[in-house]
Amino acid sequence: MLYCFKSKAGGDVVMLAESGDAMLRLMGRESAPRGILQSADLPALLQALQAGVDADDAEFQRRVDAAKEAGEPEPRRQGVTLRQRAWPLHELMTRSHRHGADVVWGV
Repeated sequence: MLYCFKSKAGGDVVMLAESGDAMLRLMGRESAPRGILQSADLPALLQALQAGVDADDAEFQRRVDAAKEAGEPEPRRQGVTLRQRAWPLHELMTRSHRHGADVVWGV
């Protein structure tokens, strides 16, 4: 399954199901084939998304610090980070809020 997040305020953001589900979970939403993020809710949803990304970054930094203390090689991020995956949706949501537009998917 693909998520195609759409808004009148910007271009579409397409994500594979795993990434789209993760973004929705970070915002406290359930995975669904269709949905809407209403403009009025976007500030709180953006804050939740950002908090999830920040928590992921902090957890990775804790692992790096622990490896340094133990004299082990520093862990490396594998693949695309959560921050990188969230950025396009974050930008679309920010623009949508600025323009008073909703973000929808599956319609």
